Amino acid sequence: MLALCCPPGFVTLLHSVPWCAPVKIKHGHVSCQTPRGERYKNVLGTRCKIRCKTGYEMHGSSEILCMASKQWSGNYACREVRCPKLAMPSNGGYKCSDGSYFNSRCQFFCSPGYTLRGDHSATCQSSRTWSGGNSVCVDVDPPVIKCPNIKEKTAEPGKLTAKVTWDTPEGKDTADGILTDVILEGKPSGSHFPEGNHKLSYTVFDRAENKATCRFNVRVRVRRCTPLSVPDNGWMKCDSAGDNYGATCEFRCLGGYELRGSAARVCQFNMEWSGLETSCAPMNINVGVRSAAALLDQFYEKRRVLIISAPSAANHYYRFQMTNLQHAQCGLDLRHVTVIELVGVYPAQIGRIRHRLIPPGLALQLRLLLQLSQNSFSMVLLDKQGVDKQRYTFPITAAEIFTTTDTFPLRTEEAILQKEAGQSC
Repeated sequence: MLALCCPPGFVTLLHSVPWCAPVKIKHGHVSCQTPRGERYKNVLGTRCKIRCKTGYEMHGSSEILCMASKQWSGNYACREVRCPKLAMPSNGGYKCSDGSYFNSRCQFFCSPGYTLRGDHSATCQSSRTWSGGNSVCVDVDPPVIKCPNIKEKTAEPGKLTAKVTWDTPEGKDTADGILTDVILEGKPSGSHFPEGNHKLSYTVFDRAENKATCRFNVRVRVRRCTPLSVPDNGWMKCDSAGDNYGATCEFRCLGGYELRGSAARVCQFNMEWSGLETSCAPMNINVGVRSAAALLDQFYEKRRVLIISAPSAANHYYRFQMTNLQHAQCGLDLRHVTVIELVGVYPAQIGRIRHRLIPPGLALQLRLLLQLSQNSFSMVLLDKQGVDKQRYTFPITAAEIFTTTDTFPLRTEEAILQKEAGQSC
């Protein structure tokens, strides 16, 4: 048909002049081949191959033909490669230089308290894949906890412990702020701590099982006085520890001895004992007093008195009684019993306290005061308050005297103290 309508030279002309629009491609390059090697690369029949630069991909036809309609046989464009959206790491994020486009570099970061593990960055590649991205944010930082600062505590008076209180510390997590309960190792606040240094600690965990521990000391001091010594011929009973602040020590003397100084001493805050030094001195009975009452007053609250009265030293009841008491002196002293003998008939009567003689007039006053007959044998037992506790008109054994005396007030306490002090016959 062409041959019929157009002369041969005209066809040759069509193939030698530009026919289609020149091929222009952004971000790519074109290589074209003409039918006869013409100079123009857009003549009729020209075939062009389009290639995109690295980082770009072809959208449309990669090979086109210049047609008689002066149009190329297809559309074409090089568009920038785009990678899929990166996954956001938990408790973190990322920041990219150019979004998800080719060659965009994304830097990963974590929220405060978390540490990045894995890739620190990822780059969008021409294959539409990221060069990295396996990143996670993990909590590796331990929580923070601060223990209380407790000053030295002093035990209260009369005690060997001190009550110590403090506020339970609150831990802080550097990540999500969520913590487990605070765990205490040691006695809780408000407890009574004995003397010495006590080590305690608090421990707390976060949700990632990171642990934090703080430690502190509770020091309790007991103020103490120099320990007291038991006085010779006496004994001492102390409460609490015996030498701590507030402790009280009480003193007693053995039979035949009287207390000098303080009967009780207290350990004071300045760690000095109150009162005066205590001693037990031999009891000195003054037989030169003018009345029987004055004589007996010397025994008040110190000694019990057994008074034996007989008309003569030859009285068989008197002799039997004194023989019976010869070997009972230890038991009498243990029970704080002093024996007073009144022998004879006035004015020939005499009195005796062991080896000390009582004047006849004073002996007579004793008989009159206690209503003791000078014509017959009799005995009276007085307690430490001077109360007439028991009378006898016949001799009794030492054991009976001991049994009776042991029922008197204060005797039970005395026996306990003597046992603690190791005093016995």
